[in-house]
Amino acid sequence: MINLVDTVRNIWAIEDLRKRVLFTFALLAVYRLGSHIPTPGVDPVALSEFFKAMSGGVFGFLDLFSGGALRRLSVFALGIMPYISASIILQLLTVVWPYLEKLSKEGEMGRRKINQYTRYGTILLSVVQSLGVAFWLKSQSAPGGAPLVPAHVQDAVWGLGFPIMTVLTLTTGTSFIMWLGEQISERGIGNGISLIIFAGIVVGLPSAVLTTVEDIRTGTRSLFAMLFLIVFMVAVVGFVVFMERAQRRIPVQYAKRVVGRKVYGGANTYLPLRVNTAGVIPVIFASSILVIPQTIATMIKTPWATAIGSQLRVGEPLYYILQVVGIIFFGYFYTSIVFNPVDTADNMRKYGGFIPGIRPGKRTSDYIDRVLTRITFVGSVYLAAVCILPEFLISGVHVAQLPFGVGAALDRALPLWFTEGMGLNFYFGGTSLLIVVGVAMDTIQQIESQLVMRHYDGFMKKGRIRGRRG
Repeated sequence: MINLVDTVRNIWAIEDLRKRVLFTFALLAVYRLGSHIPTPGVDPVALSEFFKAMSGGVFGFLDLFSGGALRRLSVFALGIMPYISASIILQLLTVVWPYLEKLSKEGEMGRRKINQYTRYGTILLSVVQSLGVAFWLKSQSAPGGAPLVPAHVQDAVWGLGFPIMTVLTLTTGTSFIMWLGEQISERGIGNGISLIIFAGIVVGLPSAVLTTVEDIRTGTRSLFAMLFLIVFMVAVVGFVVFMERAQRRIPVQYAKRVVGRKVYGGANTYLPLRVNTAGVIPVIFASSILVIPQTIATMIKTPWATAIGSQLRVGEPLYYILQVVGIIFFGYFYTSIVFNPVDTADNMRKYGGFIPGIRPGKRTSDYIDRVLTRITFVGSVYLAAVCILPEFLISGVHVAQLPFGVGAALDRALPLWFTEGMGLNFYFGGTSLLIVVGVAMDTIQQIESQLVMRHYDGFMKKGRIRGRRG
């Protein structure tokens, strides 16, 4: 606790770091303010009723990343998802398009060019998505029958006024969020895009805590269950932190080289391979694919669509199986995109590096690929476990629907907490928890690096050289 107080004091003692932190908070406040500015032409009462009936599915998933802006259909309703989608598309194209692959290897200039293409892709995706949102809103009604877009708004400007206004509003909102994220990354502290997603997720945490305290006070929830939940969540967060920092270090030696009268190389170092190289991307991919059939089934409302949608709900065995398989698949897929063992082996050989006992070249790349394959499996299973565990404790596994009489037998044999869940209420789901912990760790690490870089400015107040800026 004392160390935390000292760290906060050091942050405020360093002028440049203090300005960065305040700048970050100010832009995040602007983002939260914009999340409450409504899109013109939509009936807010009918919209609130509609989203209460459509909670979950792809709407709940996208609303998670927009910080509730989609539920309110504010000017930031699309959130930062178009930017994330454009970034992922550019990363995929980098592997198959030689021009982008060449740009990615050109250092800072190539990175700026790719960022520019990402911005163009973000605007294009925002236009397409906002146009789809506009026509979809015109065709939807609240459960009470009131249209989400009043008739006089739909008929304005020969029926084109509302779509044009929605495209302009939502595309501008997404572009503004993208600009906010870039400004935070450049002039603030931490990764701006990640912090915007972080702010959208944790914004409801205070109200969730107050609701939990009120439930304990009124006797709705027992104090013992809440204490167990708190201890369990602390343990899960600690496990996530441990796994996110876990590395497989491959020893690397560099041969000595004599250039003139100087000797270069001869150092022993290591190649750090993260256990979770893909980050939270596999979870986002797998979850987004799973919620699409549920949402389509809700819209179509035919017997076969309802049957498929019911099998893909949380708690169903098929849902858990597909989610685990999807996370493992996308874990390997995304890792293969962001890390190339062949390039790593070539760079090591170029600078005279080698792995002890492994010949340089193809043998080195095969060895790195083999190690990466093994630890990626561990990382993917970890991601799947963190995502499924909260859902399992809430809903259990509904084995009764398994065919050939197996489900009925298992339902009688297994305990009730396994088949029906423990009814625990988690504010953070698996995806939210991974994002929140990952972003918090990255931001703390950047603050720590700033403190270490300006150590004397932060600690040696009396001996500080006059005229020096932090």
